[in-house]
Amino acid sequence: MTPETCILIGAPVDSGKARRGCLMGPDAYRVAGLADALTTLGHTVQDLGNLAPAPADTPQDMPTHVHAPAETIGWTQTLAKAGQSAMSEGLPIFLGGDHSLSLGSVLGVANHAASTGKPQFVLWLDAHSDFHTPNSSSSGNLHGTPLAYVTGAKGFSGFPEVTNPIPENQICILGLRSVDGPERDVLQRSAIRRHDMREIDETGIAKPLAAFLAHVADMGGALHVSLDVDFLDPAIAPAVGTTVPGGATIREAHLVMEMICDSGLMTSLDLVELNPFLDERGRTAQVMVDLAASALGRRVFDRPTQAFG
Repeated sequence: MTPETCILIGAPVDSGKARRGCLMGPDAYRVAGLADALTTLGHTVQDLGNLAPAPADTPQDMPTHVHAPAETIGWTQTLAKAGQSAMSEGLPIFLGGDHSLSLGSVLGVANHAASTGKPQFVLWLDAHSDFHTPNSSSSGNLHGTPLAYVTGAKGFSGFPEVTNPIPENQICILGLRSVDGPERDVLQRSAIRRHDMREIDETGIAKPLAAFLAHVADMGGALHVSLDVDFLDPAIAPAVGTTVPGGATIREAHLVMEMICDSGLMTSLDLVELNPFLDERGRTAQVMVDLAASALGRRVFDRPTQAFG
């Protein structure tokens, strides 16, 4: 693939849920050799280090059960600014951190896409839909809210204004297997492309992904990929606080990332929900690094492929 300038943005976000540990994620990716893997593939790597949340207050009308809203608002401000800026320099890779970091990462890359006249698309690789708002979430964990926020849903008082919301038909969720009632009802009324593990078992993972990538290419869009550890089956990636059995196999996951690479469409990437405290000798961190490398060109054998763009 064409060499990229990969910009590593450390986002040790640990405020999106009550269980601690994701703040160690960015450094675990570094120890697992992410930068070396990317440079071996011919890419240039710039590591911006670990960022910190901007100061923020808890809005008075934020539901009282929401966990650490001020800190997450601060992270959203910081990461949106960093993401928008990094898009002008290369391909940002947000090293998480829990999935609430995507409140900021997607906001930032969408703002950049709007400034260049490109439609922003999002591929969400996750066991969960993360389509709650602070009001609908029974847990109060903001890592379950990013997709609702970036589509412009109401209820995010105090968060940066979403001036360039992602149209629902420009979002695809792959790997669903844990969606609660309120989210399911809203998703079924939405235009979001959503594919659960039963569908993937029945028809394979390549078919829905190829259709989505073709849509991105047809629209000349920018593609943000958000990879949650719990997209994978916990048997191969145990280091996540939201394990759900029956996830993607290692080959399914690599196929997804290889197809993304073949398409040439990815413009930004999240690696989220890694909790090294729950890992086994760095096993999950290494799997995530290997998947990122597949998305950016690693192959057993190169072969001619039909690119989408």
